[in-house]
Amino acid sequence: MTSSAHHQPILHNPFVLDLFAGPGGLDVAGHAFDIPSLGIEWDRSACLTRYAAGLDTLHADVSAVRRDSFESLPPEINVLAGGPPCQTYSVAGHGAGRQALDRVKKYIDRLMAGEPDQKIDEELKSLPDPRTALVLEPLRYAIQATRSPNRGHRPYDVIVLEQVPAVAPLWKHYAKVLEDIGLPDETKYKVVFGILDTETFGVPQTRSRAVLIARRVGLGEPSLPEATHRSYEAKEWNWKSGTSEPDRAAGQVHQPTLNEGATASTSGEEPPRCRSMRDALAEPVGSHPGRRTRFLVRSNYGSSGNPGRRGVRTDEQPAATVTGRISRFVVFEHLDDDIVYEGPRFSMNEAGMLQSFPPDYPWSGTGQAQQVGNAVPPLFGAHLLSAALGLHEPDPEALRKPWQPATKEQQAKLRSNGCGAADACTDRCPRPEDQVPPPSSVRPRKGKQTPAK
Repeated sequence: MTSSAHHQPILHNPFVLDLFAGPGGLDVAGHAFDIPSLGIEWDRSACLTRYAAGLDTLHADVSAVRRDSFESLPPEINVLAGGPPCQTYSVAGHGAGRQALDRVKKYIDRLMAGEPDQKIDEELKSLPDPRTALVLEPLRYAIQATRSPNRGHRPYDVIVLEQVPAVAPLWKHYAKVLEDIGLPDETKYKVVFGILDTETFGVPQTRSRAVLIARRVGLGEPSLPEATHRSYEAKEWNWKSGTSEPDRAAGQVHQPTLNEGATASTSGEEPPRCRSMRDALAEPVGSHPGRRTRFLVRSNYGSSGNPGRRGVRTDEQPAATVTGRISRFVVFEHLDDDIVYEGPRFSMNEAGMLQSFPPDYPWSGTGQAQQVGNAVPPLFGAHLLSAALGLHEPDPEALRKPWQPATKEQQAKLRSNGCGAADACTDRCPRPEDQVPPPSSVRPRKGKQTPAK
């Protein structure tokens, strides 16, 4: 269900706690509405990006904060948001989470029944990939809020979650227990969930996400955001005649065109075509010089499991799903006479803009491509917050203005609060060696499984 009702804010002063906050996609979304947020993120480089962007941050393990320092979180937080790590659920991943879906559902039921955390934590250690259990953390935070003396045992008013489509069955189970059973203190929520395509919300990229929006009973019926653009259909795009796959591989690439029938509007209310890479990158803005020369992008990545979304795209199409491999996308530039040559690959600034981050967002530290790929597209996040909180639709132009980074003094203060020191990590920060995936010997493989040792 999508919303067409008049906007009616449901909270006077929303304050977002963003679990697994990454480099700041949802925080940037909140910034568009002047909504304060606090992000918890354990990757050091993502935190450096957040500090440079001026975002309040805790460099910490989400699970450890819940266990050991929940009472230190600001008690005025009333919106819980999170996009748990997707590697074990992603189509591109090893699939440990997909194989553990039924097992995780049982843990959800046990948590809602009030079973002790310590017992469940001990059992979760047996999962082949410990990241699979992180999808439980939003629920565990929601429960912990009702047990917190610092909050006056007050539950969160709104919950907003997003993940890869493979997690949809878990969001469905979340919805069932939040509506029918309620938290252990009997707090219940009204919930909607579904799979949305980011290009239908103005993001110049095809990316499908399973989302959940919950409002505490008494705050009105929630609804999913209403699409602002048409979805991308690969079948609507045809290569001009006379071009074969070997020709394209050799660089003799012709411009694809949208079928005439696909652009015809049957009514004046039909939304516009989804935004393209050219829409996002052609014009100069901030330090971005603009990509005025027409280009093609070749990629075998970023299909969201849909083979029709792979392959070659032109600048008149949205980008394939931006992942940590965005720096491997090969960009071919071509002139009007069809002379084709390999051009510069996407810069991190451009990759961020394809994710709908503002130009000049201060990507920092190492693994910047992975940071970009892991982030919630800010414009998509803004639509989620808009629907969840009853706000007006976000202004896309606000996210196309160059981002103003924090000063060195501001960064030092943020890092002192987030890491414990103004210029370095401290003992309270997660250790880098704890952030690597488990050995391949415990990752599920096709065929015979190797047991964890």
